[in-house]
Formats: sequence, C-alpha cells, structure tokens
Amino acid sequence: MIEARNVSKFYGNKAVVEDVSVKIEKGKITSFIGPNGAGKSTLLGMMSRLFAQDQGEIIIENKNLSHWNPNELAKKISILKQSNHTNIRLTIRDLVSFGRFPYSQGRLTPLDWQQVDEAIEYLELTDIQHKFLDQLSGGQRQRAYIAMVLAQDTDYILLDEPLNNLDMKHSAQIMKVLRSLVDELGKTIIIVIHDINFASCYSDSIVALKDGKVVSQGPKDDIIHSAVLQDVYEMDIQVQEIDCNRVCLYFA
Repeated sequence: MIEARNVSKFYGNKAVVEDVSVKIEKGKITSFIGPNGAGKSTLLGMMSRLFAQDQGEIIIENKNLSHWNPNELAKKISILKQSNHTNIRLTIRDLVSFGRFPYSQGRLTPLDWQQVDEAIEYLELTDIQHKFLDQLSGGQRQRAYIAMVLAQDTDYILLDEPLNNLDMKHSAQIMKVLRSLVDELGKTIIIVIHDINFASCYSDSIVALKDGKVVSQGPKDDIIHSAVLQDVYEMDIQVQEIDCNRVCLYFA
C-alpha cells in the first residue's frame, strides 16, 4: 500500500497540495480526478519521489519513502510523466529496454530481454518494435512508453495523464491495457486523468481533488455522483447508468 499522510507542497507562499491524506490499495486502479490546478500531478510526483513534500510523509509498504534506497525503490515504483520526449532516436525496443536499468545497470541479461519481449508483446507492439519513435502515431508511442514502464516490473505503476493528445480509440485501448495489468498481472496503478468517464468505467477507487485538497475519496461508485462532482467541478453533471457503468453527461 502507498499512503500519503497530511502531505503539503508549497511553491512560494502558495500551497499546491495542502494537508492531503490518501491510501492507495494494492491490486487496484486508483484515479486522481479534479480540475486544472487541483494538485493531482504534484501529489503523484511526491508519491514517486520526483520531488519531496514540504510537510507530512509518504509511506510505501509500511516504510517511509525517504528511507528507501533509490535503486530498490525503482524496482518497487515506476512512473510515466505527463511529457515524455527524448532527443535520442530510439526504436520501440530500445526504449522498452530502458525499463530494465534498475536491474541491469545497462548490461541486459537474457532474463532482462525476456522481460522486454513480454512487455512489447503485452502492449501489442511486436510487429513494429524496430520502428523509431518518431515514426509512430501518438497511440503507438504512448503504448511504447507504457511498455517501458511494464518492463520495469514494479508492483506500483504511476501514470500522469497518459491519455493526453490521444483520440478515443487509442484512449480506450490504453485504459483496457491498464485494466488488464491489474486484473491479469496484479499490478497497482495510480493514474491522473481528466476524462471522468474513463475514470468511472475503468477505476476501482477515485480520489477527487480541488485547490490542493481532497474533496472526496473512495470506491468509484461513491464518487461518481452528481452532488460530489458538483463540489469538485462546480458544474452540473448528470450521471446515468449504462451497462453497469456510471456515465457522466456534462455537455449541456
């Protein structure tokens, strides 16, 4: 389990995350939702030690995050940041192999390459694995980065807005892959996501944030309610149930 206890993060005098406490259960997808500036990405970054919290503590598997050895932490938690760009011309296979660095330190063994092959296959990239990243569509490139994270073989996978700039087809494809990583491989996934319908249909739990604070958190069916969403987004959002999924209507 990952637990944030009363964490805060300040930029100057402004608190972008303020006194936030959340628990992330293992073997589930937890989505962070909320408007721009809610503190979602900042909270995710603190959980992965991309940057330190100014107050409070992060606990990973009953151990304070600050006490983790960096290399051992890289075998426990992987993170895909919101923007992923490289100036090096890499193939998909090259990129995915970077996920094995915590284990191989750049000297990949046959076991490492097996993990790379399995990640590429799982993301359905085998036929194009030797293509360069700049030859790929947005959806293919995003799947390649997720394959890199999968090859890292961590218990926890943290994803910051992985659906950015993807069309509906590729967004649904990515979410189905994430769901299968949890259901088939037992991974624990935390995702920052703006589309509340994807959060509703694919998550197990949801943490709703606004102005750096938690508005509500719990099982998705407890959060996907008009009254809760009104508090979070300050707009009228109708919720209808379709095929056992709660779908939000917010276009009117």
